[in-house]
Amino acid sequence: MPARSLPLVVGALVLALAGCAGSTTAGEAPPEPPAATVAAATGDFPLTLDNCGVEVTLDAPPERVVTIKSSATEMVLALGAGDRVVGTAFPDGPAPEALAAEAETLPVLADKVPAAEVVLETLPDLVYAGWESNLTAEGAGDRATLAGLGVATYVSPSACKDPAYQPERLTFDDVFAEITEVAAMLGVPEDGDALVAEQRDALAAVARDDRGLTALWYSSGTDVPYVGAGIGAPQMLLDTVGLTNIAAGVQDTWASFSWEQVAQDDPDVIVLVDSAWNSADQKRELLAGSPATANLTAVREERYLVVPFPASEAGVRNVDAAADLAEQLAALDV
Repeated sequence: MPARSLPLVVGALVLALAGCAGSTTAGEAPPEPPAATVAAATGDFPLTLDNCGVEVTLDAPPERVVTIKSSATEMVLALGAGDRVVGTAFPDGPAPEALAAEAETLPVLADKVPAAEVVLETLPDLVYAGWESNLTAEGAGDRATLAGLGVATYVSPSACKDPAYQPERLTFDDVFAEITEVAAMLGVPEDGDALVAEQRDALAAVARDDRGLTALWYSSGTDVPYVGAGIGAPQMLLDTVGLTNIAAGVQDTWASFSWEQVAQDDPDVIVLVDSAWNSADQKRELLAGSPATANLTAVREERYLVVPFPASEAGVRNVDAAADLAEQLAALDV
């Protein structure tokens, strides 16, 4: 496309987005899953997927991909398609060592959710988001509107909010299914199969702790802690390494908890999520300095495990995170 025509095209797309914003009625019941969708297993095109209740059709593998959230960016990189990424956004922290060099070369569109016009300036044919909330008229663009403009969208299935699509309890099979599905979309199913096989082998080698220890997965929050609850990646990782989540009874991926309940449960171990905006060190200082938490056994004895934020969401880093948490846990004298 000639460079001089780009502003006109982008302007038209942005006007289309603006015209369609707010077209979904608040409180409207979610649509029934499409009757005819094709499972992504072979990478054949055209490819039709049912993604969080949205029918997504790709006529060919996307060549210009925008990724929102580290989990989406790292998935594309791990599948060897980093050369197709024309923009990234909402990084949660540095990429793992194996992907870091390539990740640093990718253009960053925004520190958080990019505006629709910023996304459209890259002329993407696919926007891959870690959360459904990334794809709204106020954010990177409404999914239906983007589809009408020829831009396919995909959300990590673990992040689907409609109960009909949300995993009842995330498992590594769900994570591997996303790897397979994204590989099919990118037209590299063999790379997906190879990555899944490699991760299954690594997962089988993770040692499970048998001491019956309890844990708090502390993601963020000061007055009210935001914790890993009972159905998402934090629960999956705690189960894998042999820790009992004190918030396992909360039927959500992450949820607000209470320091009073944490004090009552007095977990043996606290998992600190290390993010770009709220580091593990900041959490240590908060826990040690707050009257509500300073007397927790795990705080007094500094029984902490640390996990990078991108590894706390479903994606290609979960297996490595499980192995790392297991090693940290084995080193704790409890």
